[in-house]
Amino acid sequence: MTNEASVQQRPATSDIDVFGLTDRGLVRKENADHFFIGSFHRTLRIHATSFPADDIGPQETESRGFLFLVADGVGSLRASAEGSAHALAVVTNHLLHASEICSNMALSDREAAITELKTAVSRAHEALRGFAERQGKGTAATTLTMYAAFWPLGFVVQVGDSRLYRLRGDKFERLTNDQTMAQMMLEAGVMTTAEAEASHLKHVLWSAVGSQEAVPEVLVTDLDLRDRTLLCSDGLTKHVSDDEIKEHMMRDQSSKDLCHALVNLALQRGGTDNVTVVSGRVRKT
Repeated sequence: MTNEASVQQRPATSDIDVFGLTDRGLVRKENADHFFIGSFHRTLRIHATSFPADDIGPQETESRGFLFLVADGVGSLRASAEGSAHALAVVTNHLLHASEICSNMALSDREAAITELKTAVSRAHEALRGFAERQGKGTAATTLTMYAAFWPLGFVVQVGDSRLYRLRGDKFERLTNDQTMAQMMLEAGVMTTAEAEASHLKHVLWSAVGSQEAVPEVLVTDLDLRDRTLLCSDGLTKHVSDDEIKEHMMRDQSSKDLCHALVNLALQRGGTDNVTVVSGRVRKT
């Protein structure tokens, strides 16, 4: 965490500009992508009072953190759409009850926060394996990319090959690694970058929620008021390059306009897969 980030004031909930968009694409018969955007708050539920509740003040605090999730049901399996939706439901339900723990631990014990986030993924993994077994629909596997922002830290959790990008000023970077066979062979020096890009192994996952193995990779990073964050399924990156994603993220436009522009670009270039884009930023003042 940088000194600059540590003295920045937490943005108000009203300053956060977030949006998500998913499209079936032009080839697939159904959309197996799902996304989630949520914020955590402390709330006071008033059951009865003898004086006006307005005198108490706000019953909901400012956001204690934001959560972005993207899940891409694996392949054309019958259970892929149900699996990705079920995985997000399990993760969000777990973190709903652990949000106060996570927001406090983000400052005092980040390793405990990481464990809590991994536990959410583990529960989704086991839930999908049980779900598929009960439904008799084969494997219900999905990618899962999570961004949990508890100021001043952000936690990136990755399973599969959906991606998370960040633009900070003019510095653009991908904060996730694809958990594919091609990427594994590239890192082992068996393939060159060009060979990995052209290989059919580029889309073969060695880790996915609900499959034989789910290995969540976690990155902890600082938060900055300049950050613009984007999560997406591979339906976008099959048609739109990293350089083009950067170009769009650098434009001064709302998260809604950014998501629509990138999804439309993927569709214009064939839309061969479901495409999902989620983005967030702090509005400029």
